[in-house]
Amino acid sequence: MAPGDTGTHPRALLWPARELAPRAPLHSPPAAAQCYNPLMHIGVLTHNYPRFAGDFSGTFVEALCEELATQGHRITVWAPFDPAYDRPLNGRVTLRLYRYAWPKQLHRLGYMRTMQADLALRLEAYLLSPALFASATRAVLRDAAHDRPDVLHAHWLLPNGFVGAVASRRLGIPLAVSVPGSDAQVARQNPLFRAMARFALRQATLLTANSADLRDAVVPLGADLDKFDMIIYGTDPNALRPAQEGTAALRARLEIPASDVVALCVGRMVPKKGFDILIRAMAEPPLRGQPLTVVMVGNGDDKAAWQALAETLGVAHRLRWVGNVPKTEIGVYYNMADLLAMPSVSKPADGLNVCVLDAMSCGKPVVGTTVAGNPLAVMDGVTGFIVPEQDPAALAAAVATLLHDPDLRRRMGAAARTRIETELGWPQLARRYVAHFARMAGKE
Repeated sequence: MAPGDTGTHPRALLWPARELAPRAPLHSPPAAAQCYNPLMHIGVLTHNYPRFAGDFSGTFVEALCEELATQGHRITVWAPFDPAYDRPLNGRVTLRLYRYAWPKQLHRLGYMRTMQADLALRLEAYLLSPALFASATRAVLRDAAHDRPDVLHAHWLLPNGFVGAVASRRLGIPLAVSVPGSDAQVARQNPLFRAMARFALRQATLLTANSADLRDAVVPLGADLDKFDMIIYGTDPNALRPAQEGTAALRARLEIPASDVVALCVGRMVPKKGFDILIRAMAEPPLRGQPLTVVMVGNGDDKAAWQALAETLGVAHRLRWVGNVPKTEIGVYYNMADLLAMPSVSKPADGLNVCVLDAMSCGKPVVGTTVAGNPLAVMDGVTGFIVPEQDPAALAAAVATLLHDPDLRRRMGAAARTRIETELGWPQLARRYVAHFARMAGKE
């Protein structure tokens, strides 16, 4: 990694000699609705951010930034350049893209391409990441020294937590780091990454995670539990709401029988999502031969293997594989469905999937497992069911209960929508972040 604009030697960036100042631990999260939240300048670091209309990459980061801007805060986002960008860079949120490779086609990191099945880095990531770290560090140090944001908020421990920690250390700007998923896995992969992660965790004043699994995954790297607040990534209750427009046409296009109940899965086809467990559940006695169609939204490294599994189990005719769906169209899928299935597994650790909140926002019950943050959103027996992970029989029984009881689906769906409106929407979650940021910056 090259030194930043300030002339700092690379080893000083990796091995800080001292803390700038002692930090008081953050205790229980403030009651956001009762807090005074002053207007702030928040610098955001990410390697996933929507590049064009309908892009799914980093939509939750964009949604949080847009909500913070709606609440009056100034937001600057740093993200790596990508040739696919086709959007204004100066809207309510200022987007600053840094280049790290030439020609432009070599920009191949981030934007959901860096990991192999969310388990290990692809080879090209090892080759390109030194350039990304160096360019990101230079850009953030230069811009933050000039603009002086009140706080820095890094999404993902690596690379952004480390880059943010360098800027925080050099410029004295407090740092928050959010751990949303695969970064906990990446940080353990070699001694250098572990050292960089420890530096970021030590420098951060606030740590957030959207599942206990992710929080616990970074504790061995040196994370201080006193710095944590469990803040999920939410949804916009105004953008996604119960509606019937287009649902009949979508059912017809997917050739779903009129009498079938529809279970929806949304996410990357990678092991941690556990969609193979749902395929196995379809062959269990409670669901075998029942009027159930499962719609799979997304692509990924395990898709072909899971399609072969469905053929082997004799349930392939009851599955619809639709690939990626633009963000502008996904609401019709949620509203067409009768329920969402989120059968996450704990290895590797994952956070709460945004699709859970999106489905709840559309008034749908959710069947989720006990891991990956599902219990933070799904109230067992109220807004859906929570079942053990990797248990096809238990998953089948829960889905069958909803399949046979349309009144229960409606009651749970209504309760889910109410929870989004009152607790789990972006307005409430953004205020929780700002209350923390205000304390960090001494503006409470």
